[in-house]
Amino acid sequence: MLSLAWPWLLLLLPLPLLIRFRPQKVVGGQLQMPGIRQYAIAEMHNQKRRPWMIWLLWSLLVLAVARPQWLGDPIELPTQGRDLMVAVDLSGSMQIEDMVLNGKTVDRFSVIQKVVSDFIERRAGDRIGLILFADAAYLQAPLTQDRRSVAQYLKEAQIGLVGKQTAIGDAIALAVKRFDNLDKSNRVLVLLTDGSNNAGSIDPDQAAAIAAKRNVTIYTIGVGADVMERRTLFGIERVNPSADLDEDQLKRIAAVTHGKYFRARDPKELQQIYQEIDRLQPISRDPLTYRPQSELFYWPLGLALLLSLALSLSMTLPTRKSAGRSQ
Repeated sequence: MLSLAWPWLLLLLPLPLLIRFRPQKVVGGQLQMPGIRQYAIAEMHNQKRRPWMIWLLWSLLVLAVARPQWLGDPIELPTQGRDLMVAVDLSGSMQIEDMVLNGKTVDRFSVIQKVVSDFIERRAGDRIGLILFADAAYLQAPLTQDRRSVAQYLKEAQIGLVGKQTAIGDAIALAVKRFDNLDKSNRVLVLLTDGSNNAGSIDPDQAAAIAAKRNVTIYTIGVGADVMERRTLFGIERVNPSADLDEDQLKRIAAVTHGKYFRARDPKELQQIYQEIDRLQPISRDPLTYRPQSELFYWPLGLALLLSLALSLSMTLPTRKSAGRSQ
């Protein structure tokens, strides 16, 4: 349907009439008239140039200022969804290449970027937020339904961006703080890390206890392979690249908040979290509708421009002809 953004501006349409019939003022024995009125009288009475063109020009300009718009069919936004914050570890150990993605050995963070980004983009109807943590925790994206932007932020993140250590407690505390701003939320935090808490000012267990009191459910994910082979001077050595992973603490955090701990040794295990989140009951939100808007002001504005050019030509051509005849 056609609509006007500022319909009250149509009240300006009779303005030229008010100017035209404004009482004349005599000052110092001379008749004084506003410039616009002089122009209107000269055009309509003396030169008798098509006054309807002037009125049409004015009407088109007023219509353009009122901002005509075309409103599309209403689109109903999802009214059911989840509020989910994702906290991703960016510490230096994420550079360890102990995982396989598409047949190639890659570092842990590359797997997280690929798998978690796909997960975020598929959460239609959910509000997603992103926290990046290392030496400290930082809010990269608040809770939003713009899933593509959140996924893009994760894809653009780099290891070491916020330090090289691991502040798990700070990440939990920041998520709890963000959830406190919501009146109604199921408050879910998915925390991915490959190490143990060795930075920050808040103990993870204390942060988890606070989260439990605020009804925040935390799903923790320990990332990293159990076995990795590397070449040495004495042959091939098998090592545990996840020796620094504090699984006991991650399990405690999940248990105290009524969540679950996952062990992600490869991309397939990392995807197990999808099934767990799908079991959450979505919260109800007020139904929202959106109507696409297309601006149309440039149509009357363009017509006004063409009409003004035509009016200018109609005023100058006869004058030139009459001047040529007089000569």
